[in-house]
Amino acid sequence: MRLDQPLIFRPLYMERIWGGRRLAEKFGRPLPAGAPIGESWELVDREDAQSVVENGLLAGKTLHELWMTLRDPIFGPVADSPRFPLLAKILDARETLSVQVHPPASMAAELKGEPKTEMWFLLDSEPDAELFAGFRRGTTRAKFELALEEGRAADLLHRLPVHAGDAIFIPSGRCHAIGAGCFIVEMQQNSDTTYRVFDWNRVGLDGKPRPLHLRESLLSIDFTDHEPSLAQGEGESVVKCEYFKVEHWALEHARTDTSEGCAIFTVLSGALTCGGLTFKAGDFFLLPATTTNRTLTPTLPSTSVLRTTL
Repeated sequence: MRLDQPLIFRPLYMERIWGGRRLAEKFGRPLPAGAPIGESWELVDREDAQSVVENGLLAGKTLHELWMTLRDPIFGPVADSPRFPLLAKILDARETLSVQVHPPASMAAELKGEPKTEMWFLLDSEPDAELFAGFRRGTTRAKFELALEEGRAADLLHRLPVHAGDAIFIPSGRCHAIGAGCFIVEMQQNSDTTYRVFDWNRVGLDGKPRPLHLRESLLSIDFTDHEPSLAQGEGESVVKCEYFKVEHWALEHARTDTSEGCAIFTVLSGALTCGGLTFKAGDFFLLPATTTNRTLTPTLPSTSVLRTTL
């Protein structure tokens, strides 16, 4: 089976107390009325959440159906796994998220969770926006536990001022949080395990502190992770790890994707055509391995994309 178009999937919008409305404001997305939308799941294959194809011969098929029945023509030569191994999102943090950690592979099974390595790319940010990743130099587990007891864990977190175009790698085990005003593309392992270790001494809508996962967090955190930097990729490479590779393409002219497998494209700015379809800023599409037309042609100046491959 050979395909002649990219695949477009229907996004799944997730209401979050910390979310906003920038998906509508910046990309014209038709969001649920009045709800704070913190996450848009653009490509997901989980038991409780499925991306559905919106276009072409495969319209109505779920990502899991494609993974199970059309793996070779759509995804190409990939390692076997029960589900599509990545999850792609957009995050709109109107407020600062809780401080979190995802379990490393060495601990995930014991904690009955899933490991989760991810990367963030800043689509936009408010003035003075920041990310939190790792710890200030000199922080130990003992110092952090004492700070948690005293409600001052924020003092030990490493803060990074960020702007549109910045990116950071978040491996499993890295203590992290997204600051208020960040608008982010996230590429991650297909996992939904998150342990909340600190919530800025806030209370939820019910007036009570939100539950924390201190035991799981302390077992998962890498306490040698001091003052990591933003991603410093070489050339077009943004982040490359054993699970995914993310590149930043500035499309000054038409460019053909020459990979043997599939590629996920995120349009960051401008607009382009591919396979007879038009895409604008904020759009995602999956280019199947056997798609006959693999050329991206910019139709506006300053068009750029993220390209993610397995």
